[in-house]
Amino acid sequence: MTDLCDRDGANRLATKIQDFWKKRGFDVSIEVTDEGFVSTMRSARSDVRSNMINGMPTKFFGEAAAS
Repeated sequence: MTDLCDRDGANRLATKIQDFWKKRGFDVSIEVTDEGFVSTMRSARSDVRSNMINGMPTKFFGEAAAS
């Protein structure tokens, strides 16, 4: 099982999400932020944040994605 809470895992997840939506014609902006040490996790964490609303993209660029 890969860790998606560390910086490398969060970057991999962000890339997967962006690629998924780009193939479907949507422009999704994703950023990874470092949130520091979390005592309940006993480690630092990185968050993946986007401009999506309820998990759905807001910007469609249609046929431009196919080229």
